[in-house]
Amino acid sequence: MESVNVSGLKNNPTEALRKARRDVVVVMNRHQPDALMVGIEAAGVLDARGVRPALATALFRDGHLSLARAAHLADMPLGEFVKHVSRLGIPVVRLDADEASKDMDTLDEWLASS
Repeated sequence: MESVNVSGLKNNPTEALRKARRDVVVVMNRHQPDALMVGIEAAGVLDARGVRPALATALFRDGHLSLARAAHLADMPLGEFVKHVSRLGIPVVRLDADEASKDMDTLDEWLASS
């Protein structure tokens, strides 16, 4: 087991990530354990059936990954990932009313010009 303090994590996150790839890292905050870092590839977590799509879906749903990056993480073609999240009721495109109205205006202008 390795350890790193919060200031070391802040000043050199790359070193902490390198350590986490080899072993579990305890993040210390004022001489108290505060968090654990575990390298997910070393732990074999991503190799378990269904983990990649589930992780990618959650990260996309919560807005932390783009659709393309989530599909890549899920190891799915983009179209297949779109179908996957759609079946789960997760919107692929998120627009508020103003954005949707602007898009419709742009479409109307484009259709009028062609």
